[in-house]
Amino acid sequence: MKVGVFGTKPYDHTFLDAANAGRHALRYLEPHLTHETVALAGDATAVCTFVNDTLDRPTLAALAAQGMKLVALRCAGFNQVDLAAARDLGIAVARVPGYSPHAIAEHALALILSLDRNIHRAWARVREGNFALDGLLGFNLHGRTVGIVGTGEIGLATAGIMRGFGCEVLAFDPAPNPALTQSGGTYVDLDALLARSDIITLHCPLTPVTRHLIDAAAIAQMKHGVMLINTSRGAVIDTRAVIAGLKSGCIGYLGLDVYEEEGDLFFENLSDQTIQDDVFARLLTFPNVLITGHQAFFTSDAMTAIAATTIANITSFEETGQPLHPVAVERVA
Repeated sequence: MKVGVFGTKPYDHTFLDAANAGRHALRYLEPHLTHETVALAGDATAVCTFVNDTLDRPTLAALAAQGMKLVALRCAGFNQVDLAAARDLGIAVARVPGYSPHAIAEHALALILSLDRNIHRAWARVREGNFALDGLLGFNLHGRTVGIVGTGEIGLATAGIMRGFGCEVLAFDPAPNPALTQSGGTYVDLDALLARSDIITLHCPLTPVTRHLIDAAAIAQMKHGVMLINTSRGAVIDTRAVIAGLKSGCIGYLGLDVYEEEGDLFFENLSDQTIQDDVFARLLTFPNVLITGHQAFFTSDAMTAIAATTIANITSFEETGQPLHPVAVERVA
């Protein structure tokens, strides 16, 4: 099967080639998929895309016009896809529902520990010969309350890690996971989680319901000085509201691996350019904010699993007309 693989970096080639073992004709394309770049796929019958590719109705219509039958997402989230348009156009959409939940959970922990113990600031100080401890005071995780929003595999893995640190774990999810309570966590409503948690970590998908779930009203319910971590999708939080929370001191620590408007920033080397996004630039001015560029998934274990599942989806579609892990239109409701 001929596949146009968009938004790729050298590491994508390495893992996808290993999983593919020469079965499919993969054409690697560095540009993101948009309506304007569809033609780059040439005579492919499928495209493989990532989190910041655009799969709106015009793009999908252009894909269909070129004879595309499959969109294979090499990620779990699918908020970038107009699923109703894909259904109307007869394009199947596949995803990678689970690859390494521990990769994301462990990265969330890395953000928590780095912010708590000011590792990012201490590293910079020591390199300059400054060994003073003023301003680096942290707190013990043991005995603190951690609120987890979203208890799928990633949220559950995060809960296990935080329980290991001796934290009380509260959770909110419209579809409770029995494994969470069996491991010692407690489900509460969102208002209670916001009010009681010392640390809040987000592990929910981006849907119309969760978009800007963390807004000014939600922040107003949080403990003063709360730590907020987001490794899910950028638009789950209202960035401007979070900046206001940082300025007021309501949010004492912010760790982000995702950002609402990351499509023009993340996965690219912009070190020789001026960041044009004023909201993002404002975030970078806070000493209690730590941002990574959507790298929580980026472990060798996760990349191997993502590539294997992506190729399996393509192979299944070639053989049966259905991918192994289709995304149903009903999931957007």
